[in-house]
Amino acid sequence: MYQVMLVALGGAIGSAARFTLSGLVLRYSLDWRFPLPTFTVNIIGCLVIGMLAGLASKEGFISPDMRVLLFTGLVGGFTTFSAFGLETLVLLREGLVGIAAAYIVSSIVVGLVLMWLGFELVKMTMQA
Repeated sequence: MYQVMLVALGGAIGSAARFTLSGLVLRYSLDWRFPLPTFTVNIIGCLVIGMLAGLASKEGFISPDMRVLLFTGLVGGFTTFSAFGLETLVLLREGLVGIAAAYIVSSIVVGLVLMWLGFELVKMTMQA
């Protein structure tokens, strides 16, 4: 039950952060069809989870309870794969195949690059 509470706490924080960041990006982004708020949240989530994975790779650096709070709760509540799927479907149904393809490819490529970068940044700073 304790870990469920940790997931709920992390999820609440992550969801609130996602809502806030998405709103800011939407407010200050250009009026275009690319779903920039979800893209921004997801790539930042990839960077954060990469950094957390780098920290977690050090034995005993992140406790099992903290992993549940941060990975499943916080980052799980922050990132938005279901929104990514829905926005892609909407783009495809509107006939915006090129934008949908760019969204899919850029989300995956940029997400993986930032995840790797986050992991490597933590690894480099922990070696110093």
